Amino acid sequence: MGPREQLVRATNEGAEAARQGAHVTVCPYAAGDLRRTAWIRGYAKNRQLPTA
Repeated sequence: MGPREQLVRATNEGAEAARQGAHVTVCPYAAGDLRRTAWIRGYAKNRQLPTA
C-alpha cells in the first residue's frame, strides 16, 4: 500500500472511530507519524459536538 492509500485509510479509520463515539486517545498511530495527523483530521470532521 502506498503513502496516499495509507493516509486515506487513516482518515477513514479516524472518521469511523468518531462515529462510534471513541475517545480521540484511541488513535493507533504514534506521535510524529503523518498517519496520526490524518486519523485526527478524520476524527475531528466526524465527531459529535456537545450541545448546549
